[in-house]
Amino acid sequence: MDTSGIHATVAGVILGLMTPTRRWVSDERLHAILDKVMAYPAGNHWSGDTEDRKALLLAETAARETLSPVERLEIMLHPWVGFAIMPLFALANAGMPIAFSNLRHPVTEAVFVGFVLGKPTGILLFSWLAVRTGIAIRPPNLSWGLLAAGGLLAGIGFTMALFIANLAFSPSLINAAKLGILSASIASATLGIALLVWLSPHGMRQPDKLQ
Repeated sequence: MDTSGIHATVAGVILGLMTPTRRWVSDERLHAILDKVMAYPAGNHWSGDTEDRKALLLAETAARETLSPVERLEIMLHPWVGFAIMPLFALANAGMPIAFSNLRHPVTEAVFVGFVLGKPTGILLFSWLAVRTGIAIRPPNLSWGLLAAGGLLAGIGFTMALFIANLAFSPSLINAAKLGILSASIASATLGIALLVWLSPHGMRQPDKLQ
């Protein structure tokens, strides 16, 4: 992939898209297998080539396969990604000279507005459209205020944002784009957390004005 001129990370994206998202054991099948295990009397008889031991091994496999392969991979890889891969990526790609004069650069301003305003606006708008058209159902305890806070927190961009910026911008513009990403992440995190803190003591009292 790298020699062909295509970015090597595209191979990871392809493998991710190929990973099955459907589980292979349904809840009904799992409950039936567990009921079979529970039907055996209690005691120290789970060893040897016996029917109860086979049922126990079948239950172990069924419990594992109740999660889809992509969920199992996500659980397995999450510690490595969170504590090793992402910090290494950040250290390798975030280096840049910081000059406050660059805050007025058109690329910096465009990236900042896209993250801080564009993301929460898009999330709220399409969530409202999905609820209004019946595609999705909003849980009663999920207010539009919480959705707005989540939309603001979605403006925190780092790894993928830096990756896309490196592909999209020329070397002369990449530092301006990185400054926009980092400043937008700080602003989005601050605003999102502030909104969550404001909502929490008041019992999530944000009115559902968008209904």
